[in-house]
Amino acid sequence: MLILRSLNELLDPIGGGPYISLYQPTHRHHPDNKQDLILFRNLVKQIEDSLSTQHPKASVATLLAPFHALAADSDFWNHTTEGIAVFGSDSFFRVTRLQRPTAELAIAADSFHIKPLLRVLQSAERFHVLSINRQTVRLFEGNRDHLDEADLAAEVPSTATDVVGEDSSAPVGTVRSVGGPGGAVPAGGAGAGGIRYSHGTKSAVIDQQTERFFREVDRTITEHHSKPTGLPLVLAALPEHHAMFRAVSHNAQLLAQGIEVNPDTLSLDELRVLAWAVIEPNYLQRLADFVDQFSAARNADQGSAELAEVAGAAVAGRVRVLLLEADRQIPGRIDMKTGAIQPEQQQDPQVDDMLDDLAEQVIRTGGEVIMVPALRMPVTTGLAAIYRF
Repeated sequence: MLILRSLNELLDPIGGGPYISLYQPTHRHHPDNKQDLILFRNLVKQIEDSLSTQHPKASVATLLAPFHALAADSDFWNHTTEGIAVFGSDSFFRVTRLQRPTAELAIAADSFHIKPLLRVLQSAERFHVLSINRQTVRLFEGNRDHLDEADLAAEVPSTATDVVGEDSSAPVGTVRSVGGPGGAVPAGGAGAGGIRYSHGTKSAVIDQQTERFFREVDRTITEHHSKPTGLPLVLAALPEHHAMFRAVSHNAQLLAQGIEVNPDTLSLDELRVLAWAVIEPNYLQRLADFVDQFSAARNADQGSAELAEVAGAAVAGRVRVLLLEADRQIPGRIDMKTGAIQPEQQQDPQVDDMLDDLAEQVIRTGGEVIMVPALRMPVTTGLAAIYRF
């Protein structure tokens, strides 16, 4: 089983179609998770029935072999989260666990269906939490609903020892004495005419080593986690560690407000609640800013909420930001050469979602796609586009 690492794997997959996309809700704990595998097998059977009407039985069996292998992986089904997304073609198979429930969907089309995944991979709700003290660092990733520990990139030091070595708590200051001729200490020691000076007390040395550790953590987290994802970063640490970390940080994603308690004393859910309290105002403001930008752009004929108009602009590479209603689907196809739309009835799994096709095209041309809850969409058409020109 291969885990999905980036959205680009789905935008430009290896091999040919049909491209199978399967989404389903799952559960973390027993006995709720007992039905997860049954649902998965039912969705695979739904795809099999659809494919069998247009493809030879042997070809369908080859396409679905990795799906059946996943069904037999008991370890996978014993460690699920809130949902899964599974993608496969003739020479491609990827799985990703989701941190929020997803609607059931099984579709085989001429491209992968990515819109539900965008809510996880590109949602304005997602964030990182950096938990740090003088000795260790941990990184978490989540949203308003769930928080999970992330795997640190190999370049990120997980402990201070990785940066300052084994003697990370020992002072390295030197001691010199001033006394008799040539600096010699008279008999009786420093108290008998000499003065002993210690350069570098233990606490000062520890602070220096902590600063080195924090500086390296900041550099590597920035390069290998914050820049690739663009996610806001919430710092969770004791107040004195906040001051030291922020003094050396160059991470543009680090938020000014953080969690000023010892994160090691918090449960995962307590950490999530405190982090979301920091993130929510930024999230709501970001959505409000996009809505304002869209209103101004539409008034200046530099934006639209009409599917036919936005499809043509997306094919021409004109869409800078695309707001999509999170749970909305518009069945049909978009001609990616002309932008012409062809509405259809979603009567079987082979009919794709035009909003999904739009999202793919906007991402391919360097635009940003934001999944927006229905109540916060500025229009009722399910989409709102801001153009580059």
